[in-house]
Amino acid sequence: MKTPLLALLLSLPVMAQDLPSIAAMKSAADAFIGSLDDAKRGQAVFPFEAEDREKFKFTPPPPARTGLPFKEMTEAQRAAATKLLDAVLSEKGKLKATQIMTLEGVLREIEKKPDYRDPEKYYVSIFGKPGDEKGWGWKFEGHHLALNYTVVGGKEFSVTPSFFGANPGEVMEGEHKGLRVLKAEDELAHALVNVLLEGGKKNVIFSDKAPAEILTAENRKATVLDPVGVTVADMSEAQKKALLELISEYLGRHRTDLAEADMKKIETAGIEKVRFGWAGGTKPGEAWYYRIQGPTFLMESANVQNNANHVHESWRSFDGDFGRDILSEHYREHEKEGAAH
Repeated sequence: MKTPLLALLLSLPVMAQDLPSIAAMKSAADAFIGSLDDAKRGQAVFPFEAEDREKFKFTPPPPARTGLPFKEMTEAQRAAATKLLDAVLSEKGKLKATQIMTLEGVLREIEKKPDYRDPEKYYVSIFGKPGDEKGWGWKFEGHHLALNYTVVGGKEFSVTPSFFGANPGEVMEGEHKGLRVLKAEDELAHALVNVLLEGGKKNVIFSDKAPAEILTAENRKATVLDPVGVTVADMSEAQKKALLELISEYLGRHRTDLAEADMKKIETAGIEKVRFGWAGGTKPGEAWYYRIQGPTFLMESANVQNNANHVHESWRSFDGDFGRDILSEHYREHEKEGAAH
């Protein structure tokens, strides 16, 4: 059975795609802030310089999280908060996010912990003044869902760090039996490793044992990991196509203008330098881990916990998480302008 919140998320129309995402974010953030009274605004709105802006957390539970939870919002405020998700997520991405929240209800039934597992404990935080040229941002965060956005100069943006997770990876019983939130990513990754193995690229597997967790975990700054696996430069066209389909599945969680801009960043940094490496088993039911690493970004996924039925997936930017790169560039440009005058 859907909770009132999940029913609301599914029923609201996605924001018109012809409105650019940056403008849509500002509009949605202004409306959300405007829907709050002073007390709730104090829970949801923070200075852009707040330390918590760069806190990255996808594990339970609170109180480590900042923001105003859906649980404490009125229906109108929930609708306004949902428009923030509409401003950045594609229909596919919004469905995944909604289903991840649904899984909290599934875990509640499995574990019998109604206070610990709550599909309404997802938090919205706004940092800075929406539209501020110097930078502003926001996050949507809860168990297995951590979305962070930064906008600088009214045109530059960052959508990382980004995390989607699923526990159970596949629901085995009950009302939602058969639900696999991250099914597409799983199947595309397995198709890729198998096409590489069939093509003789045995070095795609860098370890027979998968690490228990994604290696970057909840680190505020992602660091470059060991270069493992196969580079795009060493892939056939079919193998490269399979890799790009997997990357596109991650990027495609966001609206078209955001996804296309992020793909352009990856291509500009050198698509031929991107590597794909796998650890663990490749057969159904076996624990696995993989990572896609390029000069500027890292995508990691692990399915080890709970008898390999608990998926964690993150997308990080080495210099661009929380908009660090575009903020630095923006400040440098303003320093040059100041010196010129």
